[in-house]
Amino acid sequence: MLELITPLFVLLIVGGTMVGIIFGSIPGMTATMAVAVCLPLTYSLGLENGLALLLGLYVGGISGGLVPAILLGIPGTPSSITTTLDGYPMAQKGEGERALKIGIVASLSGGLISLLVLYLFAPALADFAIKFSYVEKFLIILFALTVMAALSSDMLMGIFSGFLGIFIALIGTYDISDGGNGKYRLIPPGTEYWLDGGFSLLPVLIGLFGLAAILEQAELGVPKGHSASDLQVKERSKFSFSIFRGQGTNVVRSSLIGTFVGILPGVGGSAASILSYTNAKTFSKKPENFGKGEPAGIIASESGNNGLTGGALVPLLSLGIPGDSTTALLIGAFTLQGIQVGPLFIGNSPDTWNAMIIAMLIANIAMFAMMYFAIRYFAKVVTVAKHLLFPIILMMCVIGAYTINYGIMFDVWTLLIFGVFGWVATKLRLEIAPFIIGFILGPSAEVYFVKSLESFGDLSIFVTKSWISVVLWLLIIGSVAGSVMLSRKTKTSL
Repeated sequence: MLELITPLFVLLIVGGTMVGIIFGSIPGMTATMAVAVCLPLTYSLGLENGLALLLGLYVGGISGGLVPAILLGIPGTPSSITTTLDGYPMAQKGEGERALKIGIVASLSGGLISLLVLYLFAPALADFAIKFSYVEKFLIILFALTVMAALSSDMLMGIFSGFLGIFIALIGTYDISDGGNGKYRLIPPGTEYWLDGGFSLLPVLIGLFGLAAILEQAELGVPKGHSASDLQVKERSKFSFSIFRGQGTNVVRSSLIGTFVGILPGVGGSAASILSYTNAKTFSKKPENFGKGEPAGIIASESGNNGLTGGALVPLLSLGIPGDSTTALLIGAFTLQGIQVGPLFIGNSPDTWNAMIIAMLIANIAMFAMMYFAIRYFAKVVTVAKHLLFPIILMMCVIGAYTINYGIMFDVWTLLIFGVFGWVATKLRLEIAPFIIGFILGPSAEVYFVKSLESFGDLSIFVTKSWISVVLWLLIIGSVAGSVMLSRKTKTSL
């Protein structure tokens, strides 16, 4: 295992973590966007080194969101929403640096606890999943899509978005090896030359999470940025680790909530932080202090959203199903290297598995070291004007899309098409996470469905194949029914 830790490996992790913190610290930029922009760079680095860079970006991007959340009251990333509730009031009292350091320590705790869960549970889940036939694999994907839809803001829109992703993923040649007839399908006349193999995954990902974010921010206007005088990084009361005395239960509970939310496909960091925060407030002896500058609120929020990082990798590495939009991008890194994630991945690629665990550990330690000792410098990142950043990021997106498949111009058009689609989709209330995970899993779902029918020849096999399929159907029905009940309860309360 030690031979994996080369100077380049460590440098990529530390560099990726630093860039991720910078992206997370700038409102409007996210960890997902950082990974999308840097994804093409991993092709020349090899799998382990490429994943080292991307995992550093992931950890740094999630953690960096606390900087503007606390200093400006603006969540740097969606997962930092609840950090603003108590972090910003502390900053207004002149305790900005103390609040930042509380969040940084909580982020480290959440990241390490989720990493432990990943290390212990992903191999066990993979060993169990190896026993799955085509039937169970298809039902697992169907369950993942229903969970994403059920936890979307609008269940019907979530279901529609997921199946729209599957529909678009099926554009191209119906390959004979997949049970098809080798003919074109869903291809408009005259586009056969470009759409023979469908839309390439990586330009789609970069368009949805890179270009779409730029368009959305540009629509809001390009502000000059915040001045240094806006930042309440004062030191009226110094930070002390004693603030965590009596917060052990809060840290562990919030981290495990975040990890569990990460395991659920497509839910996202905002849900992790909100659930962790509300639980901390519910079990607090002084819930009335939350929202007024309560350190326990920052601890819960940051432990929860960093717990997401390890949790989201569990279904990715054991089942081949991404836990969130950022881990969906990691599939792109595996695709570039010709490797398929799933139940056999950990057993067949122990070096890559060990490299990912080590990279996550180093990334969390690097994040803590850089942010804890240099937080005053990272805080200044929020003053960077976006009109300087957007052209650079746009250029990286275009170059990455063009070079990722050895210079195919249609990939640049794919980037543009899905960038505009991602921007319009938010206005139409489409759910991007179900869409992209449906796009990734759609071809596999089709293959498993066709192979199941070829093997058994009867639709009833999807219910009667094994006890596992029955359990999966119960979970599918339960997720939909639970969503319907929650939706009705919400409407009643309104």
